[in-house]
Amino acid sequence: MAVIYPHPTLDEITLVPLLRALADPIRLGIVFHLHQLGEANCTTLLRGRPKSSMSHHFQVLREAGVLQTRVEGVQHRNKLRLEELETRFPGLMTAILKQASNEPV
Repeated sequence: MAVIYPHPTLDEITLVPLLRALADPIRLGIVFHLHQLGEANCTTLLRGRPKSSMSHHFQVLREAGVLQTRVEGVQHRNKLRLEELETRFPGLMTAILKQASNEPV
């Protein structure tokens, strides 16, 4: 049975959960790296961290509407919902990603 992850619609994405998801340095690092890579599987984004804790971070980002996960065989492919977030909150992600590029991850 294939895993299908629920993703909030654009109208369901709200500012407080979005900012809360991005406030964690690990999740912000995931977002920054996804921005650089475009799309990546979970393994690429682990960066030596335990799978269990990273699964939690992916879930928080997905539920906040920051990323979209699709299952391709045994891989989970993640990408930012950048265009959608830019439509919902103009300029917010651009500012966050610009600031994240100046911080160590």
